[in-house]
Amino acid sequence: MLKGFVRNIAPMEILSKEQIESLHAATLDVLWNTGIRIEHKKALSLLEENGCKVDHDHMRVKFPARLVEDCLRKCPGSFRVASRDSQYDLLIGANRTYMMTFPGMQALDKDNWEPRVATRKENYDGVTIIDALENVHSMSPYFPYFGFESVPSVMGIPECLAANLRNSTKISMCGYGNNCESYCINMAKASEQEIIGMCLAAPPLTYFSEAIESLFRYVESGLPILFGGGQVFGGTAPATIAGATVTNNAELIAPLVLAQIIRPGTRVIAAEFAFPQNMKNGAPDFGSIGISLHSAVFNQIWRKYEVPVADCNPGPSSSKMIDFQCGYEKTAALFTAALSGANIIQFHGGLYGELSWHPLQAILDDDVAGMIGRLIQGITVDDETIALDLIDQTGPVPGHYLNTKHTREWWKREQFIAKAADRMTYPEWLETGKKSCLDLSHQIMENILATHRVSRPLTPSQEEEVDKILQEARDYYRSSGLISDKEWESISVL
Repeated sequence: MLKGFVRNIAPMEILSKEQIESLHAATLDVLWNTGIRIEHKKALSLLEENGCKVDHDHMRVKFPARLVEDCLRKCPGSFRVASRDSQYDLLIGANRTYMMTFPGMQALDKDNWEPRVATRKENYDGVTIIDALENVHSMSPYFPYFGFESVPSVMGIPECLAANLRNSTKISMCGYGNNCESYCINMAKASEQEIIGMCLAAPPLTYFSEAIESLFRYVESGLPILFGGGQVFGGTAPATIAGATVTNNAELIAPLVLAQIIRPGTRVIAAEFAFPQNMKNGAPDFGSIGISLHSAVFNQIWRKYEVPVADCNPGPSSSKMIDFQCGYEKTAALFTAALSGANIIQFHGGLYGELSWHPLQAILDDDVAGMIGRLIQGITVDDETIALDLIDQTGPVPGHYLNTKHTREWWKREQFIAKAADRMTYPEWLETGKKSCLDLSHQIMENILATHRVSRPLTPSQEEEVDKILQEARDYYRSSGLISDKEWESISVL
């Protein structure tokens, strides 16, 4: 059985049909009249051949509405992404929702709440914990950290993907840069597991050459690809949610068109990742309710396009530690993303921005994901759940339902049972040491690391091939001057 949540309730909608049409028309206007800067000669020529107006000197592409509409129709409304263990395949689209991790650049020290470089063990343990958590279904790029000790920075993405493939069969998303996506694609093929590629905009309205080169490689390999941005309202996008929606849509549709020209029917995901700017300090205002409003608008519009969506906004908080603020900011964003129909939601483990990640936060997040997942599944209303015969048999006091077959069969199906939350009575809590949810999460983490094993490990030959590809990447970057003498010496520590 495929993991994930099936949304059986109507999605939340905050726009009228007229508002949706206005935003779509404005998006087409930006694509045709303003255009998108694409710094890639091959892409410019291909787009021009297919009806776009291209200014090669300024690398500006203007997209005709007819081409945009045609390419949107070519995108599959739902599709499968294959794991080497089929129970972890993803069926992305329609009314299915998956939870994904959110990465952090560094590990977070729980004693002083300061970030630091993760160890190899911490990186691998983080993947093991995620593989064991029931309500996280896939892994974000450069997860859990942006590399770890003794790994040259240029090798961060390939090394993290190798860690994911070695310690989990859950689908990974994978980034790009310095041609590393070529090695990542080869590792995925060697492990017989698909990955989801990425192509990210540089707002406003620009794509650098590395992003487009990544698009070509993933699409030509037949892999699914996610398009995202990371705009900041008032900084790299208009301060208004409506205006930011228009520029964001234009930024994501441009590579979508290119992908469908290269390979019609390419599996694509549109990603929502946008934040207001904190005008007091200039930083993105993670956890703001304005983010949730933008998510609801984005998800409603892309449902109209019938293109699967990923909502990355619930992952980060403005909090620097595992605390109440982190909990309420992330939960509010997750609630909105799930109710408004996101197909993939980045959530587990992230704290401030993309700067830090912690396994205890991921364990706490798994309870939140399970609760909200249960909510969107809705309820069953039929003769069995209405239970008229049982109500009649039980009658008034002293009747009760504790000893009935109906209760035994239904109570766990109807209720979500949190694992890290404190559900004890007050006397029980006092007698068992007054443990907090953080204490309980730590116990869960220790148990996972002591007992969990990946469902389908890499075979010896697959492991050998992954090692070979990693060494090819190291040799390439060494010969290209992207790995220093000091970094090269540190590799022997691995």
